[in-house]
Amino acid sequence: MDQPKRILVVDDDEMNRRLLTTILGRLGYEVDEAFDGINALERVAANPPEVILLDIDMPRMNGFEVARRLKDSDETKIIPIVAISSSSEVESRIKAFEVGADDFLSKPVDQTELRARVQSLLKVKAYNDHMLSHQLILEREVEKRTEQLRTAYEDLKSASLKIKQGTLDTIFRLAQAAEYKDMETGSHIKRIGYYAAAVSRSMSLPAQDVDTVLYAAPMHDIGKIGIPDRILLKRASLDSDEWEVMKQHTLIGGKILSGSDTAVLKMAEQIALTHHEKWDGSGYPKGLKGDQIPLWGRITSVADVFDALTSDRPYKQAIPIDESIEIMKKGRGVYFDPDVTDTFFSIMDQIATIRTECVDEPAQPITESQSN
Repeated sequence: MDQPKRILVVDDDEMNRRLLTTILGRLGYEVDEAFDGINALERVAANPPEVILLDIDMPRMNGFEVARRLKDSDETKIIPIVAISSSSEVESRIKAFEVGADDFLSKPVDQTELRARVQSLLKVKAYNDHMLSHQLILEREVEKRTEQLRTAYEDLKSASLKIKQGTLDTIFRLAQAAEYKDMETGSHIKRIGYYAAAVSRSMSLPAQDVDTVLYAAPMHDIGKIGIPDRILLKRASLDSDEWEVMKQHTLIGGKILSGSDTAVLKMAEQIALTHHEKWDGSGYPKGLKGDQIPLWGRITSVADVFDALTSDRPYKQAIPIDESIEIMKKGRGVYFDPDVTDTFFSIMDQIATIRTECVDEPAQPITESQSN
């Protein structure tokens, strides 16, 4: 069985309160009383009613101020208020509505009119309660779905990161397999990727491109897999014919990486083909000059030469970083893109950190006798 609706009667005149309480009680409502405005606010705070019948002319705090405060509060603004006054002046009615009253009755209150106004406002209150409840349900559902989406996004981001890490690891391993026969430092190809990404980031290139070059640059020498061991593993200097064969690793790498629709392999193809081109046009395989050389080839060229200079090789010891920088400065604008070179030098703290963090035990190269 439904509980009777609660009505709060606010009037400083006891006889008026008793009259309204009696009428409303006979209509089946539960009635609470407040003897002035301050008492009314206390009653509402303690136990909010469904409708408030509010006398306008009261001491301490009049009905206008009570209505204004109730309508300014999120907790009580949906409670319908019927302003009641002995004044029938239009100004009084207008002011009551301005402060938030939902209806107006003049004293003496007509019983039939009172019943009609209260029933109408109870329907309004029921509708507002329903909408508020519906809104809260929707807000909770939105919060729930938002949390589900956030969790799904985090899971997807985590899975994507693992895939990217796995892909990069696979690329490193495949590139290392291609270079294994003449590789002196197992982390060489990793450093090339990290150097190239650091330079690209410092040049304010798009984040997607920075990610892509991190994956693509390690494949710069993948074409060495097609170079005969007698040339690749030769300890002495190569003669002119052998050097022409060695140069072919750029074309072989480009061919291996060609024909893919993926951004990584497309960039890797460019890098494999052009990382030995030189700014002045004296490089190979095509003798490209200046901006004819793709940016990714220019970036990888600087990274590759720096790593070669600062790494131990069977035929030489590593050159100190300071000396290597001086050597490369002589190649600025001759062998290397000036802007790329300047950017590389400007982030030497990052470069040094990569060298420190990306070091492993030297890998022993396979000899010609072992490979035969």
